[in-house]
Order: sequence, then C-alpha cells, then structure tokens
Amino acid sequence: MDYLQNFKKLLDTVVRENASDLLISVNHVPNIRIIGQLIPLSKEALITPKDSEGLAFSIMQEPQKKRLLEQKEVDFGYQFEGKGRFRVNVFFQRGNISIAMRYIQNEIRTIEDLNVPPVLHEFVSRPQGLVLMTGATGQGKTTTLAALIDEINHTRSVHVITIEDPIEYTYKPDRAIIEQREVSLDTLSFANALRATFRQNPDVIMVGEMRDLETISTTITAAETGHLVFATLHTNSASETIHRVVDVFPAEQQNQIRFELASSLLGIVSQRLIPRIKGGFIPVCEVMLANTATSTLIRENKIHEIPAVIETSSKEGMISMNRYLADLARKKEITLKNAMDFSSNPSEVKAHLRKCDKTFEFRIIKCERIFPDE
Repeated sequence: MDYLQNFKKLLDTVVRENASDLLISVNHVPNIRIIGQLIPLSKEALITPKDSEGLAFSIMQEPQKKRLLEQKEVDFGYQFEGKGRFRVNVFFQRGNISIAMRYIQNEIRTIEDLNVPPVLHEFVSRPQGLVLMTGATGQGKTTTLAALIDEINHTRSVHVITIEDPIEYTYKPDRAIIEQREVSLDTLSFANALRATFRQNPDVIMVGEMRDLETISTTITAAETGHLVFATLHTNSASETIHRVVDVFPAEQQNQIRFELASSLLGIVSQRLIPRIKGGFIPVCEVMLANTATSTLIRENKIHEIPAVIETSSKEGMISMNRYLADLARKKEITLKNAMDFSSNPSEVKAHLRKCDKTFEFRIIKCERIFPDE
C-alpha cells in the first residue's frame, strides 16, 4: 500500500472541506473536524495498527521517527504541496500509533480579518517589551500572533527570530528578515534557542510557548534588554497569567520577578473561540495593557485587583472578557446563551447588556432561568 498517497488523499479532503483537524486512530475510520464537530469519513476503511504506523512514518523524517520511538510522542510541521501547512502530533495509545493534525492555511490573516481588538496594532510598533498571548490549546493564539508578526513584516525593517514547536505559519519575505527555528530540528529546546538569540542580533523575538522556569526567565530578560518579545501561555486571564509566571520561580525570587515583569510587560491578551451565529468561530478577548495602575498592582502583589482595572479602563483600550462577550451578543455575532455559557461571571455579562441595550431585557430574563445568579 502506498501510504503517502493515501495520506495525501486524506489531506486533500481536509483542504477541500475546509476542516480544522484530521484524526487517525486505530479501529476507527479517519475523522475530520468541521466547525467543532467530528465527522467520520465513512467511505474510508477502518485504520489498522499497520495502517496508522505506515501513514505516520510516510510523512516523518528519521529524527522524528527516532524521537517518537524514544519519547512516545512527537510534534512537527508538515507542508502539504503548497495547499497549506499542518501541525502534527503523533503519539502512542494502547501500544498503537495515533495521529492528530491541525490544518493551517497558507494565508496569514490580518487583525481586522480575525475580528480581534484593533488595540493589538499598538504592540506592533513598540521598540521593546513583553506581550503575552494566552488561552487554552486550539483557541487561536498562534493565528493572532502570526497576524502581529506579519504586520511587523510588512511595516518595519527589523530582524525577527521565532522559536516554535512546530513551525505553523510561514512568512513571505518583505521589509523584515524573519528567521523561524523549530524545536528539535533547528534547536534543542526553547531555552537553548532563547539563550542563543542574544548573539543573533534580533529586534523582535517570538517564543511559541513559555514552558519552564528557564524559558520564562530568559524571555523576561530579553524584553528588559531592548527586544520586543511575543510569547504564549496556556492561561485564561491576565491575572491568572501573572500568577503563573511568578509562581514558576522559587519564593525568594518572586518579589524580584514581579518588579521585572511590571517594568517589561506591555500587555496580556487572553483569547478563546466562541461559536458564531452565522457559522464558524469568532475570537473573544480580554486585553490588559500595562499602565501605572496595572504595573503597581503587579509590583505590590495585588493581582486580584487587575480585573477591576481592566473593567474601568476601556477608554485606554483595555477590554474585559465579559464586556467583549456582551458586545458580541448585542451585535448578534454570538447567541446570548453562549455569551453566558462562556463567561465566568454571567451576571456581569447581563449587567453590560442592560446598560447598552434595553431590548435585551426579555432575552436576559429568559436566560436567568438557565444561569441564575449565585
């Protein structure tokens, strides 16, 4: 069996159907994900253990195969015949190989295309500092970050180094020089690559994920020493992000890290994807911008007060998650039920809606039966 050709046939289906993911697992037919729903490719045969190994190995290089056999899982990127790029994770389950692939289209969309807050443009022109893009896996962090890096590419003559695992979006040469390093292929680790950037003369650094103390520490140092640094974390809010960064360090270092973070941080964008009424997903963002108030709260370890500052600083461009959910519901981009469902404080969403549009009163009352105030 020609496993590579079979694999390309499956990838063609993903591209043709504009699916987001392809899943291959033993004893199942291949599945694709469209608008969040798994759809079995019922015309395909059940995947056997031999099939899953053959399909996986058909797109893997020898170092990737070696890493899979040694570590039982491996991440890498796969370029598919100019039609798009796939982020691939191959792993073992119950002794068999499974494959999860995320489809990444060739076109890098702009901030406007993505419907994320326009205030994100402000980060692109800053000469130095730290911008953290946060959210759970699959919530569009990488796509939004790519929009920021690509805007720099088209507007600034600077040297950009990205450290990714794996490389997802690739950039067409323009005003910037962009060099993309993939962990395991181009460098041994995020920490190693970050240390090396200080000798590589970058103006802008993008860290695909801050995974450990050394990576987080070096990222903050890079932002303090004249670089514009973008990085991601798997956290859900600005306050949670700051706690996560600080708590990685030993107790005796945490006070110093708060001061360093307060002086280097430009902003935190927390993002999640919500089902859109007209189909697909739309990003919902919390945006915290560094100002005197937020910097002081970080230094004084009063992180719990940051949500209140975000809520009352909309004129400066800050956006709370609940305000954003309410705005999208008011514009009929998302359902009122989803606005409530995805909020950690539904009563606050209802309060925003009552302030801005009395026509929501009846819909809110109906939803209060589903989401009673605690």
